[in-house]
Amino acid sequence: MQGRIHSIETMGTVDGPGMRMVVFLQGCPMRCAYCHNPDTWNENGTATLYSVEDIWEQFQRNHQFYTNGGLTVTGGEALLQIHFVIELFKFFHERNVHTCLDTSGTCFNPHQMVAYRQLLKVTNLVILDIKDIDPTVHTWLTGKSIEPILQFAKFTDEMSVPLWVRHVVVPTVTDNKDRHYRLGFFLGSLSNLQAVDCLPYHVMGISKYEELNLPYRLGGIPAATKDQAKTASQTVVEGIKAYRRHQWSSLQEKF
Repeated sequence: MQGRIHSIETMGTVDGPGMRMVVFLQGCPMRCAYCHNPDTWNENGTATLYSVEDIWEQFQRNHQFYTNGGLTVTGGEALLQIHFVIELFKFFHERNVHTCLDTSGTCFNPHQMVAYRQLLKVTNLVILDIKDIDPTVHTWLTGKSIEPILQFAKFTDEMSVPLWVRHVVVPTVTDNKDRHYRLGFFLGSLSNLQAVDCLPYHVMGISKYEELNLPYRLGGIPAATKDQAKTASQTVVEGIKAYRRHQWSSLQEKF
C-alpha cells in the first residue's frame, strides 16, 4: 500500500512530544479560511507515492534524534487516507515508535468504525484541531459541519487515546469569550484530554494564496497577539472546570 505524500519534515518539534518525523498527506475536504497549507487541499494535487517501508527507511536515517519523539501524520487531512495510516502506524507501533495523529476529525464516519478502531489501537496520541465550537461559525470558517469532529473527539475518549486539542484564535472571527467557554465545557466531558493549546492566528500563509491564485477570505484581519491566545486558553480552562464541577455536583446529589 502506498500513501500520497505532500511532504516530510524530518525534525518536527511542535507536532507531538519530542523530536518527530512529520508526514504531511495530500488532500483535505475542509477549506479553512486561515489554512496555511492550501497546496495540500487537492487530493489529486502534486504528491509523491511512498510505501510504509519508504517512510521507515527515512525514519531510520535519523532514528537517534527520535528517542523521545516519534512519528506524526498530518495533512492536509490524514484521515482521508485512513487505510494507509493504519498500515503505517501498525508498522511503527510494532517497532515501539510513538505514533501521533494530527487531524481535524472531519472525516469521521460511524459506518467505518472497524477502521477507526484499528487506527486508534495503534495511535499513542491524537492532536485534534477544533476550529470553533459554534456550528454556524464552524461551517462558515471551514465549509464543513462540526458534528463529525465532536463525535470523533468522543470516540478518542471511548478508546482511551490521549488527546491534545488545538484552537486558533482569530481576531473578530473565533476570538469570542462565550464560545471559548463553551468549547471548554465540551472538552471537560472528555476524560482522555491531556492538553489544550490556543494558538494566535498569523498571516504568514497569505503569500501561498497569491501564488496559487486563491482568494484569501480573512484579508485585513490582523494577527492575534500572544495575550489574546493566553486569555482564550484561560477561558477554555474555566469551561472545563465548570463542566467537571457540574458533574461532581450531580454525582453528589445522586448519593
